[in-house]
Amino acid sequence: MTDYSATTSANTSSRNKGIRPVAVGVLVGVASLLVYLFVGAQNETRDLQEAVTTQVEQLARTQTQLDSLSTVLDTRIADVRRLGGSVGKLEKVKASLEADKKRLTYDMRFSARTYDRRIHQYESFLASRDADIRLIRDEKNVLADRARVLEEEREQVLSENAGLRYDRDELSRTVATYSAQNDDLQRKVTLASAMKALNVEVRSLTETGRERQGGTYRASRTDRLKILFTLAANPLATKNTKDIYLRVLDPTGSVLSDDRVGGTLTYDGLAVGYSMRQAVPFENNDQRVELLYHRDSPYRPGSYTVELYAEGFRIGQGEFILK
Repeated sequence: MTDYSATTSANTSSRNKGIRPVAVGVLVGVASLLVYLFVGAQNETRDLQEAVTTQVEQLARTQTQLDSLSTVLDTRIADVRRLGGSVGKLEKVKASLEADKKRLTYDMRFSARTYDRRIHQYESFLASRDADIRLIRDEKNVLADRARVLEEEREQVLSENAGLRYDRDELSRTVATYSAQNDDLQRKVTLASAMKALNVEVRSLTETGRERQGGTYRASRTDRLKILFTLAANPLATKNTKDIYLRVLDPTGSVLSDDRVGGTLTYDGLAVGYSMRQAVPFENNDQRVELLYHRDSPYRPGSYTVELYAEGFRIGQGEFILK
């Protein structure tokens, strides 16, 4: 019994000695696995942190670039408006850029490459707009220079026109003066060339043809009037046939006239009636002229006046009395 117990105890001790190394090996393996897993987890965390940091930096850089482009676009729009150009295309691009900025705040599939490509497109567009703005600015400068030259030319023309206007006004005044002088001279020449009836005498004729003179006659015996006068010679007058108009004014100042021999003439711009008209060949030699005037109605007593007209002028007058 004692031997069996001793044997059993020896076997147990021997078995325990064999298990202990195995357990230690297992523990070492588990520990190694844990160390490996821990180190791997740390590496993955570091890689994830680096990836997140990189993406945040890319987001910040993209946001900064978009903000900068937005500011540049605002400046270009203001420049083009100031230059008088069209800003429709610039405003359309600005709206697209603002949409990209807004999308960037919630884009879960952010791709730096995609936004870099968009930013490059915006930069290319701005570069082309810069060239257009320079061209517009250059053209505006050319137009400003041309406008300045035109303004100088306009001022010169206005100055010359002012001088020409003064010369024209002075010429007009001179012409008006000469015209007035010419009209005055013409009037004087016309007046000077007008005929003159001198020594106007009125005689009375009875029905039988008996002639009385002296200037005072009996109305009941006066059938006709004989008017005698001298047409004075005038070197300025033209030798031709002159129409001599006779106006006989009764005591009331009315013109003796009838439809058979009377009519109207123009004198001093007015139409006046006349008693008779007779064509007289003007010889320009102080010729003696006779006019015979007859009316069917009897004459009333009173003072009468006879007036003689030719070529628009009153050339003489005389008086007689009927009792």
